[in-house]
Amino acid sequence: MRVAIQMDPIGAVDISADSTFRLAEEAQNRGAELFYYHPDKLAWNEGKVTARGWPLTVRRVEGDHFTLGDETTVELDDFDVVWLRQDPPFDMGYITTTHLLDRLKKTLVVNDPFWVRNYPEKLLVLEFPDLTPPTLIARDLDAIRDFRALHGDIIVKPLYGNGGAGVFRLKPGDNNLVSLHEMFSGINNEPLITQKFLPDVSNGDKRIILVDGDPIGAINRVPAEGETRSNLHVGGTAVRIGLTERDKEICAAIGPLLREKGQVFVGIDVIGDYLTEINLTSPTGIQELERFDGVNVAGAIWDAIEARLKA
Repeated sequence: MRVAIQMDPIGAVDISADSTFRLAEEAQNRGAELFYYHPDKLAWNEGKVTARGWPLTVRRVEGDHFTLGDETTVELDDFDVVWLRQDPPFDMGYITTTHLLDRLKKTLVVNDPFWVRNYPEKLLVLEFPDLTPPTLIARDLDAIRDFRALHGDIIVKPLYGNGGAGVFRLKPGDNNLVSLHEMFSGINNEPLITQKFLPDVSNGDKRIILVDGDPIGAINRVPAEGETRSNLHVGGTAVRIGLTERDKEICAAIGPLLREKGQVFVGIDVIGDYLTEINLTSPTGIQELERFDGVNVAGAIWDAIEARLKA
């Protein structure tokens, strides 16, 4: 099996936490031939989708975790699998890579780039209003004011952000809404997502990993003292946790759509009884879940991919 991985620079990854590294390691253990390239080395060249990068070997040695072969340009349709694994921002550069990967005729792209592009994580949840907290997608300040007047305690965050960056809680009486709106408006012209604050976040923000639409396990990300955000990037702590009946209900509701749209590796976020995000672009959590539950999550993902290749 020939596997190409479109990702951010591999030298900077944390081999004890990075999900892309773990996926590459598992593929290599199965005898796959790996090729690695940066998103900006992807090209459409006279009818062919190409990438300039390197043959890759990985190993679990801190500070010496990869070896690259000679830099070369390849046709991605010569590969069995291409992984779309660069981190957001989900900007026009990211979106353009999904358009180019859409042009591949013989190669399985994971996750399917058409639906990654059309189902951004904070928008896909709108398909399931019965599972989500009260939510507003808007740039208009008056609309956000009205939403806040109705719900009082709210969370405001960038629609296409990631890793907990730019997430603000506005409690009743907090006078910073206009200033925050001005700040976000000065950065870009995108809408904001505003949601009713869920007090259950103090108990953690659960990341559930689904493989081809089926839940395989979960980790709980607990916010640091005095912090609203539970993301690991901003100091949240990962702890072991199981799936509740409500979690299983949520997964059963969204799983068939994910499976149908070729979303093999997905991480959803659940706070209390509510679904808040469906992460398709570059979900994480594989290694934490493997350590907590002793399951080969990367192996399950590759089993699902191999089944699709044989179908």
